[in-house]
Amino acid sequence: MSRHDDDGLRTLLVGLDGACLPVVDPLIDDGRLPVLADLLERGASGPLESQIPPWTPSAWPSLYTGTNPGSHGAFDFLTFDGYDWDVVNRSHVREHAIWELLSEHDRTSVVVNVPVTAPPPAFDGALVPGYVGPESPPTHPEGLIEDLREELGEYRVYAPRGVEGDEQIEWYRRLTRMRGAAFRHLADRFDPEFGFLQFQQTDTVFHERPEDDEAVNAVYETVDEELGAVLDACDPETVFVVSDHGIGPYRDEEFRVNEFLRERGFVATTRGEGGMPSWGALGPENLGEDGGEGDDDRSLAERAVATAAAHGLTSQRIEAILSRLGLADLALKLVSTDTVRAGTERVDFERSTAYMRSRTELGIRINLAGREPNGTVSPAEYPSVRDDVVDELASARTPDGDPVFSEVGPREEFFEGEYIDDAADIIAVPDEFDTFLTASLRGDLFGPTSETWNHKRDGLVAAVGAGVDADGSVEGAHLFDVAPTVLSALGVPPSDRMDGGPLPVVDPVPPDEYPPYVATGTRRTDDDDVEQRLADLGYLDDS
Repeated sequence: MSRHDDDGLRTLLVGLDGACLPVVDPLIDDGRLPVLADLLERGASGPLESQIPPWTPSAWPSLYTGTNPGSHGAFDFLTFDGYDWDVVNRSHVREHAIWELLSEHDRTSVVVNVPVTAPPPAFDGALVPGYVGPESPPTHPEGLIEDLREELGEYRVYAPRGVEGDEQIEWYRRLTRMRGAAFRHLADRFDPEFGFLQFQQTDTVFHERPEDDEAVNAVYETVDEELGAVLDACDPETVFVVSDHGIGPYRDEEFRVNEFLRERGFVATTRGEGGMPSWGALGPENLGEDGGEGDDDRSLAERAVATAAAHGLTSQRIEAILSRLGLADLALKLVSTDTVRAGTERVDFERSTAYMRSRTELGIRINLAGREPNGTVSPAEYPSVRDDVVDELASARTPDGDPVFSEVGPREEFFEGEYIDDAADIIAVPDEFDTFLTASLRGDLFGPTSETWNHKRDGLVAAVGAGVDADGSVEGAHLFDVAPTVLSALGVPPSDRMDGGPLPVVDPVPPDEYPPYVATGTRRTDDDDVEQRLADLGYLDDS
């Protein structure tokens, strides 16, 4: 029996990060997901095409605003100001979210664990941020984290760093249960008409434990249990299940984009200081609690490694030698992160012509004079340089002779909107998303991939309940369609700035004009823990 009267939860949007039919269908066939199986069977469901780039920090903002990155401004985990950078946050997403538009129509919402929602603007309802926010993120209204911890006994955004084995699997379960419990508590307290509950571990498990059936089963089974508990407690009239992208296996060899550009004269390098921070050349996440070396020896060790790097013996070469000798793991326990960085060869952005800053923005940035602090490419040269880089990348082939990229082109072919100038100058889309890209300098163009599973273009969408045509088609559904579909299901006009439209499984509501989003200025994340967690999952690269 529903705890709600007619004014209770009308629409529930459930986000499963990285979920896709090739992953979900076998679990359903094995009987592991009875709740999700019922929703997919009773409703309209199918693939949901993601955007470019199909990664969490840009895709979720696109989903909850209904706009492309050029319109909302978040393209990647990182945002750049000249050669400086910061981790993206809600202040970089400069467009209204679903729940903010609903607030304009006096509708209350509860939003739990949605990525890139900290710090949250005010609206009618409650929001507890998720991924890329800090461990104790700012909430709306203030104090919700403390409220949840008092009510539930524990609430964390992330698992403690360094957990492994069975303990790591148990943390997948615990974090998932926290999301469901938090949503039920806040739904009871705020009695919303709209709810948005996101589960992140469906993606995390494939980055940390790919092809580990025990871990994957544990995550999805717990998600299914929590979803069932939320449906029982809140009894929504309409349910949408969506994902921001899919996930699947990659080729055995990764493609090192900056090595490719260095061979062709676009990238200059430096050793030691400069360039991007080297999170992973020897795996700093595996260092001991104290970083290995004693403080008295650290500066001496750093100087020694930097001197060796200046003569060609870089951390990358040391890593290759130690790996062949089977000594890499031992070295990780003894060598500090700062020492690794001192000997790492990296892209010298100030002296380069074009380079990859972040692999997950799928882009190449040109060192443009007048835009970058020490730009080397004049505005007059920019078009020809960009064309040259496009042509070179389009010619790249895998060791098997297949194209590395299916599409390479200027950013305006992929984005439109007020913030297109914040995008990388060139976008390069891996063919079938089968090849892992890295910005790291490792000596060879190809090498063993650091991630055997990663993001694919197609996620999933399902719609069921009041006002949903279960026999309707979701063929061609796109990430940008989610927001206008949810708003239409609630009888609220989508924004005329949205790039998508309502899926034909609901009665469409014509778009309306809303006030422009008023940004109050971007805020720096400046959170070392957030940055290191992204590095642990392979999202922050050496360059």
